[in-house]
Amino acid sequence: MSMQDDEWREALAESGPRYLQIVRFMEKAIADGRLRSGDRLPPQRDLARTLGMDLTTVTRAYAEARDRNLLHARGALGSFVSAPRFDTAQLLDLGMNLPPPPLGVDLGDLLRRGFDQVLTHVETHALMSYHSGGGTQAGRQAGAAWLARPLGKVDPERIVISPGAQIALSALLLALTVPGEAIACEPMLYPGLLSAATQLGRRVVPLAADNDGMLPDALEEAARDGVRVAYLNPTLRNPTANTMSAARRDALAAIAQTHALTIIEDDPYWALATQAPAPLAARAPERTYYVSTLSKALTPGLRTAYVVAPDREARARFITSLRSIALMSTPVMTSLATQWIHDGTAARVVEGVREEAAERRRLAVHTLRLDPTTPVEGIHLWLPLPPRWTAQALTMAARMEGLAVTPSSAFSATPPAVEAIRISLGGVRERARLKYSLERLATLLSDTGTNDDVLV
Repeated sequence: MSMQDDEWREALAESGPRYLQIVRFMEKAIADGRLRSGDRLPPQRDLARTLGMDLTTVTRAYAEARDRNLLHARGALGSFVSAPRFDTAQLLDLGMNLPPPPLGVDLGDLLRRGFDQVLTHVETHALMSYHSGGGTQAGRQAGAAWLARPLGKVDPERIVISPGAQIALSALLLALTVPGEAIACEPMLYPGLLSAATQLGRRVVPLAADNDGMLPDALEEAARDGVRVAYLNPTLRNPTANTMSAARRDALAAIAQTHALTIIEDDPYWALATQAPAPLAARAPERTYYVSTLSKALTPGLRTAYVVAPDREARARFITSLRSIALMSTPVMTSLATQWIHDGTAARVVEGVREEAAERRRLAVHTLRLDPTTPVEGIHLWLPLPPRWTAQALTMAARMEGLAVTPSSAFSATPPAVEAIRISLGGVRERARLKYSLERLATLLSDTGTNDDVLV
């Protein structure tokens, strides 16, 4: 065995079902180098005895580890740690911002149980039929419960359920602006908002910002010049991953109230932040449309976002615009989200995602040799590049190495002032494969040659 029994007992400290404790421990041991490619793993009976588990539990763990390409069996010789394997025709995705597989959670089992509960409590006809815009009463009550942590008590009659945040943002632009109108934003922002504004004929106007976000003086000047709507993503913002302070939120909310400015607050990552200040929507609820999707905290497959309008009249106007883009959210997935929120599953999944994301950020900080004080919350990193690299050149070079990353130009409302890339940490399912991807990226970053050849 490559590790001693005492080391294997550390698996019992992992969270989740017992078989996943073993799998998660293997992932961690591979990531930190205690298990290396080719190391022989303990026989299943021996490991079951060491950990005080049933043989069937260990067998299930080894099967799951094999599915994740962590180990391979060699007949009578036993099981061995696998070298990182991937399809050379498929990119290792460090570009798409997905929540990682939740630590200690069997998502497939939760899906099966959740759908069983949905089918028990909701008529099949209701799941397969059209619904009125805005979501069911039960769904909106679930949304209010979900948003109680960041917003406090929310009237469900102010909530609209949308099939994802991108559709919600597009509908808000339709509802709140006219073609050609300007929307104030920060210089670096979510690409989906840029795309929606372009397609709908709206203009994004980047305002001066610092590391804490949009400058209050810049927003006030824009409001005096006639700008009526501002888009903000204050918590674990995309792409920089930093979080706006309470004082800055207070200042921006006060300007919105003074100048009758409407804020679109896009808050997809609040559930992954443990100490973020209250949203702007809690400071200026009468001036803010608050958008919170489950895609970045739970799983994109739910296609469920909650929009909190300033009041019921504003909600009705927003629904009219939303229906011109999407008639309704998907009843099956919305019902599953409702079930998960009410029975506590959503909170468990978020906790698992948060824990796994923290492990992955620590892995990335170590592998890329970043500042060790880099915050460990969120599912992406913002990486300014060394002088020899432009973002576009590194993106192309990474693609030639089988890696997908996102250049700063994708997030920029103007030509980017900084050459940087966003590294998403959830798109690669297995932590060992993520480590391999980050090692390849680190090699590129440390290359002291010229990058002229990748521009040809």
